[in-house]
Amino acid sequence: MKRTLSVDADALKVINGVLFVALFASAASHVSNWNIFATIGVSPLIIGIVMGIGYGNTLRQHLPKQWVPGILFSSSNLLRLAVILYGFRLTVQDVASVGMTGILTDVVMVSTTFVGGTVLGMKVFGLPRRLAMLTSAGSSVCGAAAVLGTEPVVRAKPYESSIAVGTVVVFGTVAMFLYPLLYKSGLLGLTDQTYGLWVGSTMHEVAHAVAAGNAISAEAGNTAVIVKMLRVVLIAPLLVCVGFWLAKYPEKKEEGESEGRDEAGSRGKRTFPWFALLFVLCIGINSLGIIPTRVVHFINALDIFMLTMAMCALGMETSMEKARVVGPKPFLLAGILAVWLMVGGFWVTKTMAGLGLSI
Repeated sequence: MKRTLSVDADALKVINGVLFVALFASAASHVSNWNIFATIGVSPLIIGIVMGIGYGNTLRQHLPKQWVPGILFSSSNLLRLAVILYGFRLTVQDVASVGMTGILTDVVMVSTTFVGGTVLGMKVFGLPRRLAMLTSAGSSVCGAAAVLGTEPVVRAKPYESSIAVGTVVVFGTVAMFLYPLLYKSGLLGLTDQTYGLWVGSTMHEVAHAVAAGNAISAEAGNTAVIVKMLRVVLIAPLLVCVGFWLAKYPEKKEEGESEGRDEAGSRGKRTFPWFALLFVLCIGINSLGIIPTRVVHFINALDIFMLTMAMCALGMETSMEKARVVGPKPFLLAGILAVWLMVGGFWVTKTMAGLGLSI
């Protein structure tokens, strides 16, 4: 009987914390619909982490300690579930529709950006491997969602995830306005479809790709979104590869530093990122068309809300003092990657399109 009461009490602590985070996520979702943010495509995920950081570094000391387990649950268990359900935004048909040109372009850009960014961050800027990988994942795959997906695999600290998301916000927003301007200047010599390929294979966030593509034409917008969503699919094999590599070459713990969270949100032995495979399974299920469209739309809406909750929770756990110690190096790294995505991505896109493969 005592054990039952103890379990119920522990569950209540988690529920209270989760409801508190959900309140923040609701506010972030509402704010994201304001015209000033909706016009430029600022997602509730970004607003959520900003609100979380604001609270975590001002009023956090007033939070009942009993609610902390719910916040940690939202930034770990709930986060992994949200990444899994993200698969319901994609289908195998979407992947096939971009053809070999889109697939090869995405594979080249994701692999070079992630590997190059990780090496550059560690060897040149001296960043912790976790932070270098998070920043590179955000740039190479799908912005904040990629940071969230990579966070449990590399066992990153909340402030490192927040920094990586911050780089996505800054450089993704700049690119969203810069790409259409470059196209309209007439200097690029791209068709609308090839421009969409360039945008989709190099833009940080899905919302950024939508805005930059549709700023030119519907054809450019559609191509950009499909190619961008294919990059989202690549998060699964990327996380599996990273999981195997980190298991073989574990990061040495710095003096006085505690270990980061493992994939289960606790401390201990690193485990295989099974949620990445479940993400692919959801894509497969969605491709069969056996789930009603209304249900899929509901799952997608719920998933965005869960991702927003995870971002709010990460923000609440973020210490700006620790972030200040890291300094501007992550943003310098992200800036270099942004230049590579724009310039190198343009060259890769032109090269792949010139091969004459179907797009």
